[in-house]
Amino acid sequence: MTQTLSAALLAIVTLLAEERRPGVSQDLAVADFALVRPKSRDHGDWASNAALKLAKNLGVSPHELAVEIADRLAGTQGIASVEVAGPGFINVRLDAVSAGSLAKTIVEAGDAFGSNDSQRGRTINVEFVSANPTGPLHIGHTRWAALGDSIARLLIACGATVTREFYINDAGVQMEQFGRSVLAAAKGETTPEDGYGYAGTYIDDLGRRVLEAKPGLLDLDSAEQLTAARELAYGFQLSEIQASLAHFNVPFDVWFSESALHMKGSDGRQSLVHEAVDRLRAKGHVFDDRDAVWVRTTDFGDDKDRVIRRSNGEHTYFAADAAYYLNKGDRGFAHKIYLLGADHHGYVHRLKALASAVGGDPDDIEVIIGQLVSVNGAKLSKRAGNIIEMDDLRQWLGTDALRYSLVRHPADSPLTLDPELLRKRTNDNPVFYVQYAHARTHNVARNAAASGVTRDEFAPELLEHETESALLGALQEFPRIVAFAAEVREPHRVAHCLDELAGLYHRWYANRRVIPLGDAPVETVHRTRLWLNDATGQVLRNGLTLLGVGAPERMQS
Repeated sequence: MTQTLSAALLAIVTLLAEERRPGVSQDLAVADFALVRPKSRDHGDWASNAALKLAKNLGVSPHELAVEIADRLAGTQGIASVEVAGPGFINVRLDAVSAGSLAKTIVEAGDAFGSNDSQRGRTINVEFVSANPTGPLHIGHTRWAALGDSIARLLIACGATVTREFYINDAGVQMEQFGRSVLAAAKGETTPEDGYGYAGTYIDDLGRRVLEAKPGLLDLDSAEQLTAARELAYGFQLSEIQASLAHFNVPFDVWFSESALHMKGSDGRQSLVHEAVDRLRAKGHVFDDRDAVWVRTTDFGDDKDRVIRRSNGEHTYFAADAAYYLNKGDRGFAHKIYLLGADHHGYVHRLKALASAVGGDPDDIEVIIGQLVSVNGAKLSKRAGNIIEMDDLRQWLGTDALRYSLVRHPADSPLTLDPELLRKRTNDNPVFYVQYAHARTHNVARNAAASGVTRDEFAPELLEHETESALLGALQEFPRIVAFAAEVREPHRVAHCLDELAGLYHRWYANRRVIPLGDAPVETVHRTRLWLNDATGQVLRNGLTLLGVGAPERMQS
């Protein structure tokens, strides 16, 4: 109905524009006159500001133009009434048949309802979490995992080709320190004397596992000991990270190793980092100074030029960034989304300047900066000692409660979770409230089947109660919200939609019966309400799935 109404509005506006000023309508499109849901249901089902946007170009007052549009729109099939409000807003009220028919549309669409083509044709790489493989995932990683996966799910639902990617930071000094720490634990020694290393019982556990995997470790020379300890511990820790994310319902398509950027190819080709320097030089943006190699990123808005290879011949992190960016492009990713922590603001300009320097489009890089998250009363990890671990949080609060709470707020807002609230099985707990609504739709359907209420009749004009109108209005909004949430990368908008939908469903449930009272016969109205009940359950399920949250058919006691 939304598409039909939008098309009708565009046709009327185009005709009126041509009548008043020929040629002015040629660039008009549906998107120019988007329909929105009024905040108050008293103002109808849909509202448009078409008259306000077009009146000046046509030399007419917005109110006068709105009246003309309303008069012609009122004759559209499915519309009960059209009113002009304020300076020129157009409020549209659908007739009961048109509004109620949505319930059947949703049930028949099933899991596909809400999906759309708004992102079709886009090939997007979403990189998130990307933790050092030197320790367990912590609370910050938990937030990025929930957000990144939900953004990927939304983009896929809107037709994009998406790859979820984890950049494994397995090169650099931290890996050397990690290896030394694990080797010291294997030998029964303390953290390296220079104070640079990793501590915690998880390091002791890795030391024991390394010895079990390689019993002759301590018989090797010191260099071989360090290499073996580092590589074995790295594999064990990376496996733990992968398992933590899998338990949190976060899949990854690609696990990209930073160290692979520094390795020569098996065919003798130089490393990707070396190739990146050559490609930058070929673009004319590399210069040599004081035996170092620089990239003139200030030409593209960076605050200073960047060293890409030091005077000692070692490549900088910026070189790895350049190689990784180019590699993503070589793999066919036209658009690249990075989810980064609050301390990475300076990275944004550097990365976009890099894209320009290699001849790319800086607008194809999108960086989402997230803020910190904390949990009231959470204890630090017993294993790591100085962090709150993802696994501890998940086991304490539950995957569904944790994921829903983390995506229910904008990424750029600091967040403090209330564990007492999230562990409650009451309507005060947002995830319980939504999941309970979904489970209730299934309970109604089960009881309806037992009472002989089926969906073999559908009379949408019978869905005329105010609670049904409000519920249908929220259901109608779901596809638009999914598309918008994907466009602006804000999954919290879907969560807010589900919050509202759950409340409207509970209110409808309290006012309308699907199962007749006592020995009263099953009537068409009961069968029609079952369609609405099942449609609501379907949308709740679809929304929870987009957020990576379960949709239980029964709530555990």
